[in-house]
Amino acid sequence: MQELLETGAELEKVAGGSVWAEGPVWIPDSRVVRYSDIPNNRILQFSEESGELSVYREDVEFTNGRTLDLDGSVVQCSHGKRAVERDRGGVVEVIVDGWAGTRLNSPNDVVVKSDGTVWFTDPSYGIQKPTEGHPGELEYGDHYVFRFDPRDGSVCPVVVDVEMPNGLAFSPDESLLYVADSGLAPPGGNRDPDRPGGHSIHVYDVFDGRLCKNGREFVQVDPGLPDGFRVDEHGNVWTSSYDSVQVFDPPGERVARVPVPEKISNVCFGGVDGRTLYVTASSSLYRIRTTVRDAAAVLRSAR
Repeated sequence: MQELLETGAELEKVAGGSVWAEGPVWIPDSRVVRYSDIPNNRILQFSEESGELSVYREDVEFTNGRTLDLDGSVVQCSHGKRAVERDRGGVVEVIVDGWAGTRLNSPNDVVVKSDGTVWFTDPSYGIQKPTEGHPGELEYGDHYVFRFDPRDGSVCPVVVDVEMPNGLAFSPDESLLYVADSGLAPPGGNRDPDRPGGHSIHVYDVFDGRLCKNGREFVQVDPGLPDGFRVDEHGNVWTSSYDSVQVFDPPGERVARVPVPEKISNVCFGGVDGRTLYVTASSSLYRIRTTVRDAAAVLRSAR
């Protein structure tokens, strides 16, 4: 098994001051990590070059997870707008906010596949938790993972059997889709007893680049539950938990653990060489050096 952390690597706190830090993404052109402070309704940026933290935007309608589009613009989830939107150089536009004549719940996390389609989770935290959005109704009555195709504007459910879908990521070859279930702590306080798990990452086979089948539990994450995660170039899953970043290899064996002194929400790979893991955890942003890179970033660079 390859060593996943650089020799002597130590976790470093690089920024604080958030209420609930979430949704990090590395923006290579400006060498910053952009992330949300959801209850404070703002977006922050940490500059790797200067070591300074700044406010990118305020009154942002409770943005959450984000990723890079194929053109380098930022695709992000908006609890307040109940939408997925694109931020291109500070100009923000909604790209999808409904399905089958109903509004989405509150999109939470998002990935862009190599064909340009946008895949996102849609739990209900933003319409049921007062600090994360605005009160609202489950208009389609459930919590799905959707696929949006910007080429024809179509929106299709791809995963419908997860209690509270949260983080998501593809395997390096995009043949598998991983989805976190944070249903152990649903915003309304009541779990559906007919749905198993609640603190697991599920995995699905992807057919024809658009259909998810054969869903099964990949791993249970303890303590706490999985929120956001990333997959590295070798197929290892780097996931949040209550007290650490946990790393699982493709067969599902835990192969590494990085203790973090705050409850973790999400992670992303960044740095000039792509081998720095940034961690959003409660009030802070942390980082640690690794030996691997993000699978999606490697795939983009190969295009």
